[in-house]
Amino acid sequence: MQIVKRNVELRVDDSLMRVYVAAPKPEGRYPGIVFFSDIYQLGGPITRLADRLAGYGYVVAAPEIFHRLEPVGTVIEPSDLGRMRGNDDARRTAIAHYDADTRAVLDFLKSESAVLPDKLGSMGFCIGGHLAYRAAFQPEVKATVSCYPTGIPIGKLGKGVADTLQRTGEIRGELLLIFGTLDPHVKEPDRHTLAQTLSKTGIKHQILIYEADHTFLRDDGPRYDPAATDAAWSELIPFLKRVMG
Repeated sequence: MQIVKRNVELRVDDSLMRVYVAAPKPEGRYPGIVFFSDIYQLGGPITRLADRLAGYGYVVAAPEIFHRLEPVGTVIEPSDLGRMRGNDDARRTAIAHYDADTRAVLDFLKSESAVLPDKLGSMGFCIGGHLAYRAAFQPEVKATVSCYPTGIPIGKLGKGVADTLQRTGEIRGELLLIFGTLDPHVKEPDRHTLAQTLSKTGIKHQILIYEADHTFLRDDGPRYDPAATDAAWSELIPFLKRVMG
């Protein structure tokens, strides 16, 4: 379906947080999804993913995850220097601040007239996959799509050590995890640790693994894999439809 796009301003701890919102154009009420970028924030590859998701019938809200450190509207270039900058921003952001941002976006979605407040989910990529996983700790999050999440087994997310793996048992919704076998940042032992933890804690989950690299869903670089991307979309949309409608 056709979509509409806008930017909204939220204030979290007196910091201006831009949130990119993509939503179905037809009037109605739809599930809402908090949508987390990778370390490069809301550039074209990420907003196109958000737009695509919205076209399936979701109100998608994507925050700038480094709004406390970067000027509003900042898109970090996906280069060697950009990678250094994004990783440094990630390192300098308190884990509690990430969680506060998630809470603020979920509250925003619940206040939107076009959103069904009892049908909320999360989705993210790389560091955003980790943030989407943490968003699942919030009791109203019914479905989570975590794409090649980094740092969960070792607690690497921001300032300090993240307790994400240890809190897995708090999840009440369902998870879909998406990985690439060629990913140098989320290797097989990490995938095994996540799968084992989810199974032990009894969390309903599904894991998809493709012969693809890290960030294979980004359509702007050498790691992009159109076939794996289409395969992932063909699985993640039925997952969201089944869990949230």
